[in-house]
Parts: sequence; C-alpha cells; structure tokens
Amino acid sequence: MDRRDGVPDTGDTIEIGIAVDIPEPWGETLTRRRVEAGDPQVVPAHVTLLGPTEIPVRALPAVEEHLALVAAAHLPFTLHLRGTGTFRPVTQVVFVAVAAGISECEVLAAAINSAPELHREARFPYHPHVTVAQDVPPEALDKAYEDLAEFSALFEVEAFTLFSHSGATRWQPRRDFRLGG
Repeated sequence: MDRRDGVPDTGDTIEIGIAVDIPEPWGETLTRRRVEAGDPQVVPAHVTLLGPTEIPVRALPAVEEHLALVAAAHLPFTLHLRGTGTFRPVTQVVFVAVAAGISECEVLAAAINSAPELHREARFPYHPHVTVAQDVPPEALDKAYEDLAEFSALFEVEAFTLFSHSGATRWQPRRDFRLGG
C-alpha cells in the first residue's frame, strides 16, 4: 500500500479508477501506440479493474480500506498479453488481449466492485484488455489491430493502482495496493 502523489481532494466528489499498470518496456510501447492512433485518451497502458467512478470525497478513506483488504486477500499472478481484439461494431475499440490472467482480473474486479461506494451498473460485461485505440477513424483502428497482432508480453502482477482526477487534470496515480498483503 504505497501512497503516491495524487490529485488534491477539492470539492464534494472525486472521480477514481482502478487498474493494473503495464510495466516497461511494454507499457511505453502500448501507450505510444495509442497516441499514434490519434486516440484522445492519453493515459498510460493498463488493464482496467474499475472504470471511471465518481464517489464522495468523504468515502475515499473507506474505499482505500476496502481496496487494501481486497489486495491482501489476492495473490500476485502472471498476466500474459498476446495479440489484438476489437469490440467493433458495438464500440470503436481495438485492444491487446489478455491471454492468461483473465480469471484473476475478473475476480479482482468483482471484489473491488463489491464495495457499496464502488458498485455501479456496467454497460457491458467485464472483459480484461489493454485499449490501444478508441474512437478514432476506422483506418487507425485497423492499423492498430494489424500492427499489434503479434504483440506479446508476460509479467507478474504484484499490485493494482487507485487513480484519481479532478476533471481539471489527467488521471494521476494515487495509491498502489500490493497483492498478498
């Protein structure tokens, strides 16, 4: 549970998200690929565990306590990213697929979402992935899909990260939660 420099808590609510960071050298490669696609979402490569969720600032300590308990109850695991996929035509997204570690991500996401402050209705079933192009022209989606078709990365996931933003700034890491306590 490493504290990071997060966004100051101003106002009554804060938007948070929870994700597994993609380590180097793969994180930079996938982040750069998303930028090259023209994606307006300039965020570091990650596997989302909880998408953008607005909570009252006063709920943040309880959320962090919940996340610490979730992290302590789950062991580190191997994540294998391999190849590409897409959610088209439902949404204009191309992603790098999670080939191994799917169930671990699903279990973590469900445990995180079990906190009353974090529960929200999902538009789509949870599907762990790393977005590399979203809401860009079809040609850019096709290029990202083809360029990363042979992509592969294998690494240990030892933590997940709580991110926040105030609307005026980009997403900032707020706190890491180490798996297995």
